[in-house]
Amino acid sequence: MVGRIAFQGEPGAYSHQACREARPAMEALPCATFEDAIEAVRNGEAELGMIAVENSTYGRVADVHHLLPDSGLHIVDEAFVRVHVNLLGVPGARVEDVREAFGHVVILPQAAGFLKAHGIRPRASSDNARAAREVAEAGDPSHAALASELAGQIYGLDVLARHIEDQKNNTTRFLIMAREPDYTRRGASGMMTSFIFRVRNIPAALYKAMGGFATNGVNMTKLESYMVDGSFTATQFYAEIEGHPDDANLKLAFEELRYFTSSLALLGVYPADPRRK
Repeated sequence: MVGRIAFQGEPGAYSHQACREARPAMEALPCATFEDAIEAVRNGEAELGMIAVENSTYGRVADVHHLLPDSGLHIVDEAFVRVHVNLLGVPGARVEDVREAFGHVVILPQAAGFLKAHGIRPRASSDNARAAREVAEAGDPSHAALASELAGQIYGLDVLARHIEDQKNNTTRFLIMAREPDYTRRGASGMMTSFIFRVRNIPAALYKAMGGFATNGVNMTKLESYMVDGSFTATQFYAEIEGHPDDANLKLAFEELRYFTSSLALLGVYPADPRRK
């Protein structure tokens, strides 16, 4: 697919890396916020959006699941991107020169062991790629950035230490969003279906709603709840299951789910990334 794919962050961000890996033929469009990336797809400035949703070390990306239901977009793919944390410094700098390392609050704990071992103070930045850009602009060998090698290439920084993350399976999952859904595809590694729902106000409604997935052999890989409009009594659930809505067992499970819910909406049907397993 040609065209543009929007991501949150500056050039060189891990979301930019995800765009290059998942859609190498598309032009990556940097956006300041997740809302801006979603809006770029909505208004036609970009064909797709690359949205980070969770990291294997840090957990869920805050607030993203609040944005998905109201985005008007549809999930058409997922991408698992191996996140390697690198210490980037100005040309000629050495690890022993570095006194402070800048990175997003999410990435700093992921390299805490390395930073402590080398006596480097962590410093928070709003974006890893921005940290790389600002280190390059400052030209101070005592400052470094925790970022991707792509960021180093873009901003002319040296890789002082490569792959310094504490957890060697550190992976971020992204959802690829589009204006229109595509329910026709079938993935070689299976299919995923994402949806949101609210249960009816009856005793044990959630337990009963979930029963249909168990009795029909549907594997639910994610179930998360969050408040709606700041109300403690209005709860919405975000769920992901293995399979396609046209599968016989999913049809039966959704029939039971509808009986116990006050609202139900598909967010996407998409091939499972091979790295999911």
